[in-house]
Order: sequence, then C-alpha cells, then structure tokens
Amino acid sequence: MSLIGERTRPAAPAARRGTRPGGTGAVPPGPPFSATPGLFAKLVTDRIGLFADATARYGDAVRLSIGPKSIYLFNHPDHAKHVLADNSGNYHKGIGLSEARRVIGDGLLTSEGELWRAQRRTIQPMFQNKRITHQDEAVAQEAAGLVARLRAHAGGPPVDIAEEMTGLTLGVLGRTLLDADLGAFGSIGHSFEAVQDQAMFEMVSLSMVPLWLPLPGHLRFRRARRELYRVADHLLASHLRSAGNGGGGGDGDGLVARLLGSGVPPSGDPRAAHQRLREELVTLLLAGHETTASTLSWAFHLIDRHPEVGERLREEAVAVLGDRLPRYEDLHRLRYTAMVVEEVMRLYPPVWALTRKALAADEVGGYHVPAGADVVVSTYTLHRHPAFWDDPDRFDPERFDPERPAARPRYAYIPFGAGPRFCVGNHLGMMEATFVIAMVARELRLAGLPGREAFPEAMLSLRVRGGLPMTVRAV
Repeated sequence: MSLIGERTRPAAPAARRGTRPGGTGAVPPGPPFSATPGLFAKLVTDRIGLFADATARYGDAVRLSIGPKSIYLFNHPDHAKHVLADNSGNYHKGIGLSEARRVIGDGLLTSEGELWRAQRRTIQPMFQNKRITHQDEAVAQEAAGLVARLRAHAGGPPVDIAEEMTGLTLGVLGRTLLDADLGAFGSIGHSFEAVQDQAMFEMVSLSMVPLWLPLPGHLRFRRARRELYRVADHLLASHLRSAGNGGGGGDGDGLVARLLGSGVPPSGDPRAAHQRLREELVTLLLAGHETTASTLSWAFHLIDRHPEVGERLREEAVAVLGDRLPRYEDLHRLRYTAMVVEEVMRLYPPVWALTRKALAADEVGGYHVPAGADVVVSTYTLHRHPAFWDDPDRFDPERFDPERPAARPRYAYIPFGAGPRFCVGNHLGMMEATFVIAMVARELRLAGLPGREAFPEAMLSLRVRGGLPMTVRAV
C-alpha cells in the first residue's frame, strides 16, 4: 500500500495517461492534506518512491503539498519541453540545487542569469567535439588502469564497484580537464557524499536548521567542505606555479586557465574572486565525475543481472577492439555498447529529477503553476512512462537500436536534461561510459553478491545505496 493511495496502473496507459490534459487554470490533482506526514516521510527516505507513487496514482500532473511547500510534479514530454526549453526563462533552479547553493555556492550547477551565461561561455569550449576527440587516449588509459586494478582482485573478496567507478571518473576528470592527478586526493569521493547528504538535509528541513549547530551531519559537511576547498586551492596554486615557470599551465587551454582568464568571477575583491573560483572548481569536480560514476555503477549491476547482455558486449568489444585500447573513431562501431549505456540511463538516469522554481505564474499542460512554485520534472518517472515505453521497467538495450525507428516524443528521454541547461559534458560522459563498459566486458565478469539487492538512493545524482560490492572473475 502506498503512502499516497493505492498504486495502480490504468488499463490502457497509452490512450489515457499519455494525453490527459488539465482544464485551463486547473489545479493538478494530488494527495489530501491528511497524507502530509506520509509524504514528508517519503521525501526524507524514498524520493524515488514518492514521485513514482504520485504519477502512478494521479497521472502526469500532480500537486504534492508537504507542510508549507507545494511541489508541482510534471511527467509528460510536453510538460518537460515547456518547462525546460520553451519557457525556460521563467524557471530557475529549484529544490535540491537551490539548497546546494548554500553548500557549493554559485557554480555552474546553481548559478542563474548573466553569471550562468558567462560561466557557460567560459566552460563550454572545453567540451566541444574537436577537443573531446583528442581526449580518447587519456580516457582509454584510465579505463585500462581500472581493468588492471579489478583484475588484481579476481578470485578474491568483493570489490565496491561504485567506489571504483568514482575513482575512475575522478581520474578521467583530472587528466582531461584539469591536467592534475586527482588520485592524490583520496578523500574527494567521501567529501562529495557529505556535500550531497547536506544538500538533501537542507531540502527536507527547508534550510531552517542553522549550519553553525554542532550536529554530526553539519560537522561532517564542514570537514568535507574544507577538504574540497583544499583541493581547489591546490589546483589553483599548481596552475599558477606552472604558468609562472613557463609550463603548460600557462597556455590558456586548460579549465583552470580558462576560469582565471575569463573575468568570471570579476576581479574587484580578491578574496571574493578566490572564493568564487573555489566554488566553480568544486562544482565542476562534483558534476564532472558523479553522474558518470552513477551510470557505470548501474550498468555493471544490470549487466550482471542479464548475462546475455554481458556476452554480447564482450563479443562486440573483441570484434571491434581486439586486444588494443579504444579510440574515438571506435565509438560508432561499439554500437551495442552505446545502446546499453542509453538504456541504463533510461532506467537509472543519473540526474533523476530536474527541479525548477517558477519566477512568474505559468500554465503547464492546462494546469496553473503559481509564481514561486517548486516544479519538478522527474526523469526517473518520465523514462518509465507506460505511454511511451513498452514494458517500461524491463532492461532492454534494443530500444535504442538506431535501425529501429523510435515513435516516442523527443522529450520522453532526457538523461542529459534539455533546453539551455542541457549537460555540457554529455559527449565526454558517453565516450567514457562506452569505453569503460567495453573494456571491462572484454576481460572481466563482475558478479553481485547472492541475495543482495541494489536500491537507488536519490541524492543530487541517483546513487546505488550502500555501494555495490561485486566479485571479479577473468573471462
């Protein structure tokens, strides 16, 4: 039994749930006031379940009243298109990320307006295709290092694959964007866990608990923030030393050089400028590794549950790569591997909810959205919408066969977001995930522990709760 009513699916979802609009100015349906305690409990403990139950019970537009806050949840491709693209200027970042601003400041993830546009102009060239094509060797070498580390555990005790994926993606980020060895900072992954925990706490507590209180979570967060600032300071100092010595750090092509030379942040107050640079680097460290690590963790979990997929991946990797490292031009030949990545991101989108706040009153799908309302487009529920996906909970990479025409709307699948705030690192992330899955599948078999389930934990990204211990066997 659901906390917000019986969880049922309509008998003919494609005919009804996919096309049911509201009347002009209508208020979306939702749970009664008496459900508030249960809704709040779900917001704290099971955000995925909260949104899945809501859309299953009430349809594509739901109003969730939780204490003083009302969340407008929209779950139709047309709704996503309107909020994220067509009328994106009316929507700023919302719950979760707005609370994260107190944690990570005004980096690219949380900034708005002209500051965000200036940051985007500065950072976007780092992710252009012509630059990404030259990063293939670094990505492949990091993936080879991962395979070697995992091979060393073959036949031994389980390895936490989620932790290994975090280490891998940080390594790729350091080599491709920062010209730095982030492996020297072994605490980064744990520090970001504390940052995400704090952001979620801020969200459910409505930012009403002072950060100066010596609560265990607050203390953990403050330690983590100091550590992340230490890493950012090290990166900045290393770049300045390299530039001063005539090294590669002064060529203006790296991410730190671009940030320093961009005028973002403005240089009026040196201390304020340094703090903004710190926040920008911490934000990019978080966004640059967390989502790909999440996708890879879920990928190896699903591949383990579907051995036939693992075997087909291995066959493709052997046929395309032989025993060499992958190159950028192999991406179009690793077609099935890319299909697997896309299906993983459908079932477990790393950014599981796109949250916004309405600046002015709006109408979405015939429903009134008041000014100041918290609006959510959940990619997790949208990607499992029964009107647009057959047997939506089933893992089936064939859905993304490029030779199979897709009848679904464009905005039924948005793993990298949509509109002006479309993920800037999507091409690098796809290359990284494709290379890693192909190289691991070619040489190793990762198996989950008997009786242990993998549950999603909806933080800023969709993590595997409690890690992902798996045993390693050489193929």
